[in-house]
Amino acid sequence: MRLVASPHLSPEDIDAIQSGLREREEVITTALTSELSQDFEGVVGNRIACLSWLLTYGLLEIKIAVVKNLQNYGIYHEKLGIFTDAEGSQVAFAGSANESARAYECNFECIDVFRSWQPGDDDRIAEKLENFEELWQNRTPELEVLEFPEAARRKLLEKCPDHPPDFAQEVEGSIKAANPTEQYHIIPGVPIAPPSLVLRDYQQQAIANWLANKGCGTLKMATGSGKTITALAIAAALYQKCQAQDKPLKVLLIVCPYRHLVTQWAEECRKFNLAPVLAFDRAQTWQSELQAQLLAVLGERQPFVTIITTNATLRQASLQSQLTFLPQLAMIIGDEAHNLGAENLASALPEAVKLRLALSATPERQFDEVGTERIFDYFGPVLEPEFTLRDAIQAGALVQYTYTPILIELTPEEVERYAELTVAIGRAMGIGGRDDNTALERLLFERARLICTAENKLTQLRALMANRLNTDHTLFYCGDGSVEDETTDESRRQLEAVTELLKYRLGYEVEPYIAETTLGERDDLRYAFEKGHLKGLVAIRCLDEGVDIPAIRTAVILASSSNPRQFIQRRGRILRRSPGKDQAELFDMLVVPPDLGGEYWQIERRVLRGELTRFVEFADLALNAGEARKILYPLQARYDLLDL
Repeated sequence: MRLVASPHLSPEDIDAIQSGLREREEVITTALTSELSQDFEGVVGNRIACLSWLLTYGLLEIKIAVVKNLQNYGIYHEKLGIFTDAEGSQVAFAGSANESARAYECNFECIDVFRSWQPGDDDRIAEKLENFEELWQNRTPELEVLEFPEAARRKLLEKCPDHPPDFAQEVEGSIKAANPTEQYHIIPGVPIAPPSLVLRDYQQQAIANWLANKGCGTLKMATGSGKTITALAIAAALYQKCQAQDKPLKVLLIVCPYRHLVTQWAEECRKFNLAPVLAFDRAQTWQSELQAQLLAVLGERQPFVTIITTNATLRQASLQSQLTFLPQLAMIIGDEAHNLGAENLASALPEAVKLRLALSATPERQFDEVGTERIFDYFGPVLEPEFTLRDAIQAGALVQYTYTPILIELTPEEVERYAELTVAIGRAMGIGGRDDNTALERLLFERARLICTAENKLTQLRALMANRLNTDHTLFYCGDGSVEDETTDESRRQLEAVTELLKYRLGYEVEPYIAETTLGERDDLRYAFEKGHLKGLVAIRCLDEGVDIPAIRTAVILASSSNPRQFIQRRGRILRRSPGKDQAELFDMLVVPPDLGGEYWQIERRVLRGELTRFVEFADLALNAGEARKILYPLQARYDLLDL
């Protein structure tokens, strides 16, 4: 259910907003929390309990509508609703009748109701639905629609009853339901798709193919294409299928690489009626609760348990000891599953769980065929449809974008060091010396770091942003793309230099967003960024996997990864849809290697082919594909790579 309501603001509240004494969001939050702090009784208490229960189990989304011009103390007072059943039939209404004996028996009330199966009503319903969607997306003139404040949400959640509310409970003097014996009842904690969920064709196909493959398989879907929703919809479909066969699914185990992804998964799980145990960090905070719930499931005192954990916690004895209690019918979802091909993680995956789903835009591990094989051996093969970045844009799952490559020349000092490293790389590859893989890897990493932190990137960044100081919602991506599991001193220095340049020299308000940023601080930064209070975020690698900040409209990518997965993730994440976001802008820095000539030209050509292939692919999907390719053409011509 989606609900838009108006807060009750006193004349004093409105005067405080108009005089600038208090921020509007602060006033609204205070008004809502104050009202929800009351002790409600009777009919009102029952209705509040219903709302709280729906919100707790992810069945309700709330937004707040306020009139833009508060001068006349007006409020949003529209009465409009649309109901849709599982077969697509719809009922819409406009107006309202109070739910009381006086309203039914004494008052003159008016409410218009339209049914989709009645001739002529379908157009009226379509109009009402369009009006509501415009309202929900904050596109209604003279109104501003805001997210339900977190503080008010917490107050409402406090009023959730221990048991599902009796939705058929009669109101004083009201008319009873036509069939009072049938009540809407949902078992808390089991996977159920929210009624408002609309799946795209490729998501429905993915669900059908996973079920047809006997509950195993890997979904290879582009960043931002809805892998999380698809996975939970699969869990809901599997639960229904198992129930129909009288073999109920009992456990859902979700494994993701980072702590912040646990939080994001938990939010989505609640929309699917799940109440997950968050098993990560200190075992004292979750182990006893998880054990109690698993034992309750085994003893049939609880129907279902959802566990969300991290890769790191999966390996620990504190969780492994609990996994021995898993019942026979359990399902595992591996998020960003390419990570799970590492030997220490693959060995921790529970063999007893036979229902397996892997999610990744790029499940194949770079330079690790054995690790890739581990992923597919455990989770199963890649299933159709493979959903690429092009597919996601064409389907409207991601926004379109403009793409501007920025070619970066090395300084004379960097050219000298680059040449030294390239000569050494040549020797390590067998040119004038023996093939030493360890030495080669170290040299390639060192040269990648040199390219990553090239000095002229800051010069070009300053020139670019000098003309864009009035923009906002911008991501600046720094970091060492050559090393997956560490943040190097060089990349950290680059982040500090970028922050110093933007914030203190250009006056462009940014803050760093890095792995060390606490979860609470990240939430605050995301909120400030989304609301425009903060113009930009400067990040290192923590946006590679799973972090959701759809409000990003512009990205300046200073760090180009040689890893295809990171390359795709960094750019694809910027294309996520967000209210009012029709397209995105990408500025992508590419270091031009110096011409060393001779035998090293072939080495450079081979390395550059891999990088340029990805840049060209991204350029070809852009709205300004011709302009983007024109910028890359001289570099392609220099290294005889015009076939790309």
